[in-house]
Amino acid sequence: MGSKHKGRSHVISIHKDYVQLAIAMFRTGIVGYGGGPSVIPLIRHDAVTRYTWLSDDEFGETLAIANALPGPIATKMAAYLGYKLRGVRGAILSVLAHILPSCLAMIILLSAVNYLSGSKIVAGMIAGVSPVIAVMLGIMAYEFAQKAYKGLGKYLSAVFILLALLLLQIIHIHPALVIVLFLGYGAVHYRIIAKQQQGGSN
Repeated sequence: MGSKHKGRSHVISIHKDYVQLAIAMFRTGIVGYGGGPSVIPLIRHDAVTRYTWLSDDEFGETLAIANALPGPIATKMAAYLGYKLRGVRGAILSVLAHILPSCLAMIILLSAVNYLSGSKIVAGMIAGVSPVIAVMLGIMAYEFAQKAYKGLGKYLSAVFILLALLLLQIIHIHPALVIVLFLGYGAVHYRIIAKQQQGGSN
C-alpha cells in the first residue's frame, strides 16, 4: 500500500508540474505585450512568487545568463524553467505553451493587419498599455539594483549602474557583451572577497 501511495503521489506531482508549466507559460504568452523584456516580470512572478520554482537570486542569475545567449529572452526562460522542472519534455511543453498564443494571434489577425494599423482604438490601447509595461520593468530594475547594493555596496553599485548606462546607451555596445563583461567581473570580485575573508579568519 505504501509503495502504491508513493507512486500515485509521484504521478500526481508530475501531472501538477506539467499543468502549472502549461498554465503559467500560456498566460505569459497571452498577457505579455511588447516583446521579450516586457514578459520577464510576468515570468518572474510565476516562477518566483506564485509557484516558487526558483528563488529570486536564482531567477536573476538565470536571466543574466539567458541575456548573454542568442535568441528571444522569454523563450529561453520558458525553456529553462520547463527543463528545470521536468527535463526535455518540460522544456518542450513550456516553450510550446508560451509561443502558442502568439502563433494563434498572428494567424487570426494577419488578415486584418492593414485595417488595425490605422485604427484609433488600437492606437489608444497601445498608448494605455505602454505605461504599465514601463512600471513593471522599472520595479524589476529597482529590485535588481537593491541586490547590487547589497552585494557590491552603495558606491560600487552606483558606478556599475552608470557604467552600464554608458556602455549601452551612449557607446551602444551589444547588451550580450555588457552582460558577459559584468558576469566576468562578478566572478573575480567574489573570489577576491572570499580570499580576503579566508585571510582574515586565518
